[in-house]
Amino acid sequence: MQTEARVGVVVEGGQRALNSGHGASRDGGARKFAHQQNQHQHQQSLHQQSQIGTVSQLLAGGIAGAVSKTCTAPLARLTILFQVQGMHSDVATLSKASIWREASRIIYEEGFRAFWKGNLVTIAHRLPYSSVSFYAYERYKNLLQSIPGLEHHRENLSADLCVRLVGGGLAGITAASITYPLDLVRTRLAAQTNIIYYRGIWHALRTISQEEGVFGLYKGLGATLLGVGPSIAISFSVYETLRYSWQSQRPQDSAILVSLACGSLSGIASSTATFPLDLVRRRMQLEGAAGRARVYKTGLFGTFRHIIRTEGLRGLYRGILPEYYKVVPSVGIVFMTYETMKMLLSDTPSNE
Repeated sequence: MQTEARVGVVVEGGQRALNSGHGASRDGGARKFAHQQNQHQHQQSLHQQSQIGTVSQLLAGGIAGAVSKTCTAPLARLTILFQVQGMHSDVATLSKASIWREASRIIYEEGFRAFWKGNLVTIAHRLPYSSVSFYAYERYKNLLQSIPGLEHHRENLSADLCVRLVGGGLAGITAASITYPLDLVRTRLAAQTNIIYYRGIWHALRTISQEEGVFGLYKGLGATLLGVGPSIAISFSVYETLRYSWQSQRPQDSAILVSLACGSLSGIASSTATFPLDLVRRRMQLEGAAGRARVYKTGLFGTFRHIIRTEGLRGLYRGILPEYYKVVPSVGIVFMTYETMKMLLSDTPSNE
């Protein structure tokens, strides 16, 4: 869920960057005029978004997410493989693992295409997740703004930020809950190496339901929901803080470059803070997979204690490096693809 949080932050911030980038002032005397121009451009942007339409925005966001995930799928699979290594392996051998050694093993033993194991279900997960999240966010935002005391402070910056953060968190929780079975199937497909137990999306869904029951499709949901709020909050707050600080000290820099750089740094901060929860989520998703015995039997916090006791604190960050490596390209690809698709899907050509 970390990727979804950073994508939402960067796309929203990137739109503001594109809106304000053209009107940046060149000297002190032009600042007031530039501010008026930025306000005018912002109004034009809102009008353009209404022309693009909700369906087109969802389609653009879904395609951007799918392209980004496909391009970074090899790093995503490496992350998952490292995260789950400690479940059924001798902990003493884990320190010998490295990104290049694991990548070489995948190529020689499974073939180059194996880097994209589980990517199809990731793409299938994207559109419903984006749709539910988009719809739920608008509903939650309207609901929060109707709360007595907030409805009269819509222009207040602090109240607006609070509504967006809470609405984004609730929308993320709703979307994650509804689409969770696909996320679990993605983990199980990606974690398979030489022995293939699940032969595809539908086979995995059917097999898990038959062997582990319907609730087997929701293993690890608690860890997922626990991480949605902090992930969105950290991504959003770090992004806004860095962007404000950067633009106040270097206002002449490209607004798009600032948005991409701040989005990447906020993604790294969010990944660092919530990675232990993501690791626990992956391991709980694999509990009982392929008929194996359960490893963690004491719930979410018991799983944390077990990992720390057997692997140390470093065990909670197993696989963090490939996660870091995919942040920058993921943010850049999403941003550029989203803007390109938005232009292609626009009903009216730009006046510029």
